[in-house]
Amino acid sequence: MKKIKLFLLSFFVVGSLMAQQLAFPSADGFGKFAKGGRGGTVYHVTNLNDTGTGSFRDAVSQPKRTIVFDIAGVIKIKSKISVQSEITIAGQTAPGEGITVYGDGISINGKNNIICRYMRFRGSIHMSKGTCTVAIDSSQHVIFDHTSIEWGRWDNLHVKNSKDVTLQYCIVGEGIDPQMFGALLERPSNLTIHHCLWINNESRNPKAKSDIEYINNVVYDWGSNCFVGGHSAAEYHQDIINNYFIAGPKSAERFISEFKATDHVYQSGNLVDQNKDGILNGRLISEDDFKKTGATVEVNRHNISMNTMNIQKPEDAFKVVVTEAGSSLHRDKVDIRLIDGLKSLGKTGNIIKSEAEVGGQPTILSAKSLKDTDGDGIPDVWETAHKLNPKDPADGDKITSNGYTNLEIYLNGLVAKY
Repeated sequence: MKKIKLFLLSFFVVGSLMAQQLAFPSADGFGKFAKGGRGGTVYHVTNLNDTGTGSFRDAVSQPKRTIVFDIAGVIKIKSKISVQSEITIAGQTAPGEGITVYGDGISINGKNNIICRYMRFRGSIHMSKGTCTVAIDSSQHVIFDHTSIEWGRWDNLHVKNSKDVTLQYCIVGEGIDPQMFGALLERPSNLTIHHCLWINNESRNPKAKSDIEYINNVVYDWGSNCFVGGHSAAEYHQDIINNYFIAGPKSAERFISEFKATDHVYQSGNLVDQNKDGILNGRLISEDDFKKTGATVEVNRHNISMNTMNIQKPEDAFKVVVTEAGSSLHRDKVDIRLIDGLKSLGKTGNIIKSEAEVGGQPTILSAKSLKDTDGDGIPDVWETAHKLNPKDPADGDKITSNGYTNLEIYLNGLVAKY
């Protein structure tokens, strides 16, 4: 009887997990079930203003919204933007070369269910020196997909005390003065980072004071440190799998450092290429490499969420990162420059103190969005082709047989490959 009860309990738990709806079909990792603004209202960003009706700041100021963009360009902000709960930021809807939010950071603090896709968030040397470009603190069910996060003054990214978070196919790069760091992860749990590019950061790619699933990432042109351990009295479990660490012009010899015995590392399939010869020809990282840093090397994984079918060899992950990392639907000049540096495989790259050193934030040309008569976030031409009514806003919110709304099917279809 006891075995039967255990079987039924296991069946119920597995069935419940399978029944959960992915944020979008290619969502993976611990944040993959974030629901975002599903079932809420649609907000059209219609201008590039810092504040006011139609602005991005106003769009994310209220919960239960899906944010679509009727414009392309650079949104210059003078202060941090706070994002509320149950928000989908659908950057893939922006016409032309897309959207960049520039000048300060965005904050997700004490919120839940956030989906952010195909955006560029960039800080500035003019914001306060302790500012990170993206902060995800004390929050749950968050996924950032194909997003560029750059020019943070303390770290580009900060994640603290959060749970069930994924970063996938993102760029975390070019931190600026005073620290020029990639990311500080402070006590998050259930955190997945996969297929991201970490580039031109002095250190912290990331600093993992956390339980983390770190898979198929590429780190390029670190400065003094590449991947940094928790280096704390607290116990952490870092699963580091099939990543590629590639030295650039500014890279020091060490590529992993600052671990302690309280850092429990499971590592497998990682490669490091330190010769800067323009050829991808790294060596396999060994358990001894980690043991020399002070880490406790484990034989079993601790953090398991990512679909094993999506885990690639480091060489294959490198190709995907080159093609897909960041807001890659339409890369702008900054991200193109970073990707070109990566492709040089040791020949070019730099760690900067200010965005002015690399030309600052480039202009993005304006572009026209498709007509959306009923304002449901779906263009008329798509609604007509899919037998919906372009004059009925209710049909966009209708849940279909695959569990997504018609609006989500449209949004996901814009970037169906990843």
